[in-house]
Amino acid sequence: MKLNILKPAAGSTHSHRRIGRGPGSGLGGTSTRGHKGAKSRSGYSKKVGFEGGQMPLQRRVPKAGFKNINHKEYFAVNLSTLQKLAEKKNLTKIGIAELKAAGLTNGKELVKILGNGELKAKLEVEANAFSKTAEEAIKAVGGNVTII
Repeated sequence: MKLNILKPAAGSTHSHRRIGRGPGSGLGGTSTRGHKGAKSRSGYSKKVGFEGGQMPLQRRVPKAGFKNINHKEYFAVNLSTLQKLAEKKNLTKIGIAELKAAGLTNGKELVKILGNGELKAKLEVEANAFSKTAEEAIKAVGGNVTII
């Protein structure tokens, strides 16, 4: 192999088109831009959502309310669910890992324990948040609450 015979692979290179360099080039005149109008001018850029002068959708649709960027979405687990899980698997400590193993959560979402249902087992519960009623019910049975 000699360096003087090396060539790029067939079809991998393209010749550069020199637009707007006179009629002899075949690409003079309107320089592939068609005739007149905003799109033929330099510096043209269409606005996002532009609909040809028609009132754009984002201005036609009424707006209401707002979205709180600090809002946290919790996956709710009731005390009745914890009771069933504790009885079924004979647990004394329930955390995110146990809930994931039971198929209740994917392990990535935030978990909040809610006070719906009755808790009889003395449990040590770990979660991201607790409602007041759930916290009181767990402590009333002699259990322990840990916020992660």
